[in-house]
Amino acid sequence: MDTEIELKFLVSDNEVPLIPALITQFAKRVNNKPAKNLENAYYDTPSRELRALDIGLRTRCQDDDCEQTIKLSGEVLGGLHQRPEYNLPLKTRKPDIFAFDASIWPIGMRLESIAENLFPIFSTNFIRRTWLIETESGSLIEVVLDKGEVSASGKSEAISELEIELVEGERVDLFLLAEQLVAQVGLRLGYYSKAARGYRLADDKPLQANKEIGFVPLSSDMNQEQAFIKTINYAIALVQKHEQCYVNEPSLKTLKRIIDGVRLIKHAFWLFEEFVARETTDSLRKELKWLLGELDWVESAIYLKTYTSKRHAYYKRIHGAPELSQVINDLKSVQPTKTDLEDLFHCPRYNKLLLSLTRWLMEKSWRQQWDQNAIKSAQSSVRSMAKKTFDLEWKKLKSIFPEKSAMSLEQYVQTRSSIEEMLLSGSCLGGLFDEELRLSFRAPWMDILAGIYELETLHYLQQLCEGQEAQPLSEILVWLQQKSDFLISAMDQSRDASINCEPYW
Repeated sequence: MDTEIELKFLVSDNEVPLIPALITQFAKRVNNKPAKNLENAYYDTPSRELRALDIGLRTRCQDDDCEQTIKLSGEVLGGLHQRPEYNLPLKTRKPDIFAFDASIWPIGMRLESIAENLFPIFSTNFIRRTWLIETESGSLIEVVLDKGEVSASGKSEAISELEIELVEGERVDLFLLAEQLVAQVGLRLGYYSKAARGYRLADDKPLQANKEIGFVPLSSDMNQEQAFIKTINYAIALVQKHEQCYVNEPSLKTLKRIIDGVRLIKHAFWLFEEFVARETTDSLRKELKWLLGELDWVESAIYLKTYTSKRHAYYKRIHGAPELSQVINDLKSVQPTKTDLEDLFHCPRYNKLLLSLTRWLMEKSWRQQWDQNAIKSAQSSVRSMAKKTFDLEWKKLKSIFPEKSAMSLEQYVQTRSSIEEMLLSGSCLGGLFDEELRLSFRAPWMDILAGIYELETLHYLQQLCEGQEAQPLSEILVWLQQKSDFLISAMDQSRDASINCEPYW
């Protein structure tokens, strides 16, 4: 058995010629292997039984020389892919899963039934260039460049990937090479494997953006450090998934999910601060703040899109006010473009941030500042910590929301950060508790938060209207006030329901 330890990058045609020289600069020795034309087929059953077990079965042929490979469920830690892999020579182009050692399969796997129903789901065919490099410290790293396509059901997508895999030595050398590559070439860290792309193509299930942040999958037997690692990894995956979603199909809501992922990382630093010292996260916080700054226009852009969408009540009123329409169009015209965002996702600073987070996780760098109290906290039950955290946040929320007393627009807006913090804590730790009770508790708070967003949407439009004397704008201001008053009345009812909710923890 081998365990793949690799980083994947997406590379454009313009960047390919730069790679050999950069590898040579980094390496003590370079062995440039001949290019190969590889034909690959991935097999599964009609019900995707292997996929459900996170198992990949692939045949690979170069001319008449074939092998079959099993990749078992592994771990993606930030951008680092680690999976157990088994390779066997193959006399034909059809796989024989009985040839593998029986001990590798998960308990209860129906091997005979699966073998009877295997068929090729999709193929990946590409030309592979390979360099085996030896670093100054003695590590061996394989660098492969794949150019070709993945095909399924009469459809295809281009493959243009650079993978760097640790063959022997220290993982830190893998990151040093990766950092040099992203610093000098516009690479983008890849999250999805060729197999994941192939299955999506075969099953006609394009990558879809999440409707909300979701919940980190935790178990009650975890300690705090295990939960922290799981949370940071979940947040990085949220960022990387929605980066790819945006490249596939640009959307402001997709960018909002990237922002959510960054905020989740920062929130986890705070939640677990008893053993994650600020000194160990300072450089990461600085870069996360930079990224949020690059995306701080997204919220106002969502407001502007709402005003110009025919699905919303704003459209008809704004359409009847040419002066306001012009102001909105002018603001939209200076927003970053799709090309600007793709440049951000390819820039060295963004990709070095993702690599730094991944390396920080891999090396468990927060342990550098540990004392006995930190060790004790890290090893203590995350479920107990979650209950204490939720109790404190619940007490704080109840103190800032007066019962049966009217609240103004300004007062509601001021509560936004506290509600968001509570909901973020729920995303991090809520998975430890009953799902039905959790969702029931959070629903009215989600309604209030949606109401606050709507109030801010109204307030932003009000600011655009103020100071102008045109009659249509005066009418819009009256309408905005009426809409705001109605919304606050509805939010008061949700607030009363929220305050009286029974905690789910």
